[in-house]
Amino acid sequence: MTPVALLFDLDGTLLNTLEDLADSANLVLEAMGCPTHPVDPYRFFVGDGVEMLGRRALPQGRRSDSDVARFVELMREIYAERQTCKTRPYDGVDEMLRGLADRGCILTVFSNKPNGPVKSLVAALLGAHNFAVVRGALPGFPKKPDPAGAIAVAAETGLAPEQFLYLGDTATDMQTATAAGMYPVGAAWGFRGDKELRESGAAVVVHDPREVLGLVG
Repeated sequence: MTPVALLFDLDGTLLNTLEDLADSANLVLEAMGCPTHPVDPYRFFVGDGVEMLGRRALPQGRRSDSDVARFVELMREIYAERQTCKTRPYDGVDEMLRGLADRGCILTVFSNKPNGPVKSLVAALLGAHNFAVVRGALPGFPKKPDPAGAIAVAAETGLAPEQFLYLGDTATDMQTATAAGMYPVGAAWGFRGDKELRESGAAVVVHDPREVLGLVG
């Protein structure tokens, strides 16, 4: 394909947010009187929205709707204060984004993270780059892997989904891209790795952000 636009996942794709997410979630768990987790398991806890993060991080027996709602409430408060403590763009991301802009590509971001943190993180850490659309999870809108959000992002740009390369780091992203009719490219430097990406439908897996430049005309 010759894409003219790109849709990027945020966590694990453009930004390494893992430690700030883990630290914040562990503070929430402590506040709720629950055991905490090492950082690495959070690679598999995150990616499907803050409610699912709560269901995965909370212990068995503490996953009632009310417990999850409390986790979500506290997580939003604590993460808002800590979201840029350790989070940084992955090596090569700035070069990739500059190179794509130089080629005239339209750049967009779509994440299952709540919309407010998505916009604030992009502004704080990727503000040098011009994104046509920056979108996170919105109330009443289905989360990935439902393709509706990705299709809505494409519609905002006036382009068809088939004109997009979708770069993400999880099975959820590859499933979303495929369902939306976008070209699925896996980011192996992210939270899940090469195997999950290939098994979930990635047409190509890249191991450095700058490799993406070779996929566009």
